[in-house]
Order: sequence, then structure tokens, then C-alpha cells
Amino acid sequence: MNRTILITGATSGFGEACARKFAAGGDHLIITGRRSERLTALKKELEEGSGVRVLPLVFDVQDREACFAAVAGLPATWRKVNILINNAGLALGRDYFDEGNIDDCETMIDTNVKGLLYMSRAVLPLLLETGHGHIINLGSVAAKDIYEKGNAYCGSKAAVDAISHSMRIDLLRHGIKVTAIHPGAAETEFSNVRFKGDEGLAKGIYKGFTPLTAEDVADAIYYCANLPAHVCINDLVMTCTAQADGIYFFRKS
Repeated sequence: MNRTILITGATSGFGEACARKFAAGGDHLIITGRRSERLTALKKELEEGSGVRVLPLVFDVQDREACFAAVAGLPATWRKVNILINNAGLALGRDYFDEGNIDDCETMIDTNVKGLLYMSRAVLPLLLETGHGHIINLGSVAAKDIYEKGNAYCGSKAAVDAISHSMRIDLLRHGIKVTAIHPGAAETEFSNVRFKGDEGLAKGIYKGFTPLTAEDVADAIYYCANLPAHVCINDLVMTCTAQADGIYFFRKS
């Protein structure tokens, strides 16, 4: 298709799966993340396997200046961005509010909310130049259903939900699509990060059912990004068959 897709948090999970999916469709990619070696390896894989161009950018979306500098410094040949996928995000800890680590709360808000705002504002002028840009924000079922010990994570994703709706309204006059994708339980590095490397706790989250995969979510994102110009999916909640919402699961013993 030869569009240019900018994906944040492309070193693992949904972001990495999106990079592979869009590259397979012929789109060129700007991939961002904090882990240089992973971005370099992904660039090599996609350029050799799909014949597309890939530009890796190493920075942390929590850093406002780094976000704006990275976009401002894009070479002329990379400045026609068609789609921004705000994927970078994380959960840290799952504790009662009165027992949680406030540093974890700040990191989640700085990444999930402020990082999304920084990247959206930085990239938006490039999307406006195309006249038909699309912003896809990764939310969570945690935005829709608040669960015990979810506190700051649920709050950050509820903010993504509200910001996405507001962006959709505010950008109507520019013809920019905005889509929020809210996945349920998905087996990626997410739980390993949330539980800070505790493999037992991380794997226990998915016990008794088959969760979504990163590829499942990438497929949904790709579908939303390839609809006719007059069609926009504003809000999409997706879960595995065994999960009804952010709270209810059916687990086989």
C-alpha cells in the first residue's frame, strides 16, 4: 500500500505484531521504542522479509522533548505519515490503592496518558498534511470496567478512552479518523512487566483459558486501518471467548 505507519512501543507485544502485519501489507514503518537492539533486529527482519522501508527511532514516550524532537527530526522522505498507532503503554503492579507504589502510578500515567498526548500532538501536523490521517490509540477493557487493585492503571486507560473520544470530536473538521482499541487479556510481555519479572504470577493470569494473542489485536487494528475513507470505527472492545469484560472470565479447571 506504500503508506507510512508510525508505531510507538514496537519492540514487543501489540506494537511488534502491528509492525509485522502492516509490513506484510506493503506499508512503510517508523517504529519507536526504548530498546535499540530490538528495533534494529525488527528493521532487518521486515526490510528483508517484506521489502518495505523501516525507520527505527529510539526514545521514551515519557520524555516530552524527545517525542517532539524525534518527529521534528524526521527526514523529508519520512514526513508523510498516514497513520499513528499509539501503542506504547504498560501496567506496573496490582496492589490495593493504599499499598501501591506511587512511582509505579506516575510511570503508568506518564507513559499511557502523557506519552500518547505528546506523540499525538507531535505527529498531528504531519497527518493533517495528508488530509486523511488516522490515529489509533491502544486502550484496555480496564477503561470500561474498573476492577480491584486496578486503580492507576484503570485510570490511565479510562483517560485514553476519554481522550480518544475527545480527539475524534475535535478532529472531525480535519477529516482525521480516531479509533480506540480496547483489548482484554492478551498473552504478551504485559503481565511480566506488570509483575516485575515474576513468571509465576504472570502465567497465572492466563490459567484456565486461551487469551488473545498480540497477532489477534494487530489483525483488528489492521482491519480498522483499511476501511473505506468514509468509515471509521470509533471504539472497539475485543476479548477472548472466555472473557466477557474487564472482570468476568470462565476458567476451566
